[in-house]
Amino acid sequence: MNMQGTHPRLRVVIAGGGIAALEALLALAQLAPELTATTVIAPNADFSYRALTVGEPFAYPPARHYPLAPIVKDAGAELLVDELVGVDTERQLALTKAGGEIAYDALLIALGAHARPLYKHALTIDDHRMDETLEGLLQDIEGGYTHSLAFVSPGRMPWQLPLYELALMTAAQAYDMDIELETTIVTPEDAPLGIFGTAASGAVAELLERARIKVITSAYAEVPRAREIVINPGDRHLQVDRIVALPELYGPELHGLPLGEHGFIRVDRFGQVLDAGPIFAAGDATEFPVKHGGLASQQADVAAQSIAALAGAPVTPEPFMPVIHGKLLTGGKPLYLTARITGGQGFSSEIAETADWSPPSKVASKYLAPYLDRRDREAAAQR
Repeated sequence: MNMQGTHPRLRVVIAGGGIAALEALLALAQLAPELTATTVIAPNADFSYRALTVGEPFAYPPARHYPLAPIVKDAGAELLVDELVGVDTERQLALTKAGGEIAYDALLIALGAHARPLYKHALTIDDHRMDETLEGLLQDIEGGYTHSLAFVSPGRMPWQLPLYELALMTAAQAYDMDIELETTIVTPEDAPLGIFGTAASGAVAELLERARIKVITSAYAEVPRAREIVINPGDRHLQVDRIVALPELYGPELHGLPLGEHGFIRVDRFGQVLDAGPIFAAGDATEFPVKHGGLASQQADVAAQSIAALAGAPVTPEPFMPVIHGKLLTGGKPLYLTARITGGQGFSSEIAETADWSPPSKVASKYLAPYLDRRDREAAAQR
């Protein structure tokens, strides 16, 4: 252990290089900077703001990329470019792909989820290369080869916002080019973006109606062949020129850690992994049914509080109380949605043309968003 005076610092290992990992890193740098010695194990040398890639095919600014090393250095931590593949809970070792064994007093797993295509005969959204994925489709619409289009959500995909954004922006682009395009959304939700509650969902439904986008709700889709969707219940058949689908999500494959259904990690209200010692998890890797960067940040804050308290900081951890802040790209002015979540559904929600969080980023977070906003401003000032 590193030493601070005569007291050992808590050895913290954070596994991941995305929003949850960086939010937890910056939170710990604020909550317990003299009490923790942190190592970040990340499979990537850069952080990509992937939530913004959805707009890239429609001439929105490209998603920003940030080198991880300066962020980790600013937080007083060390960066190891490697990948967590397992945990030895008895010896408290984080096991890496390169064969490393990293000792920890507290381990935070923020690896995200793995996306897998479900439908063989559909174009599956990939936020790692969104522009490339949709380029051919948009060219076919512009060239008059595609007249009907369906956006489909698998039954197990819990975060629907990109589906609505893509449908709205595609419909808006077709309208601007004076192209007739029949657009349909097929979703297992009871109402459009129902996770945001009645008020926001109703406003989104009106927006979709004005854009002449049809929504089939409470629908579980199969795509047995190209251009055909089978919708249940009811065994309805929908014929369209092209089909775009969200992927299914699965949890990380980690040896030595108790995992729930589809590999997701079970945690308590304070972010601690059940029956695994001083191990915590945050973000899409957990079993929480809604996957969203803002919620991942909130989970990371909760876990960071728990770790800071473990290190001896004067912090009282607060349980995870999810509040979604979502920015909906529409092809026109964006809309900002807020919902408090209970039982997997929004119980109070708002929709507005301006954000009630600051900075008004696509992903709201307590530490990471202000940090990146400050870096962006500094970079702009130097140009």
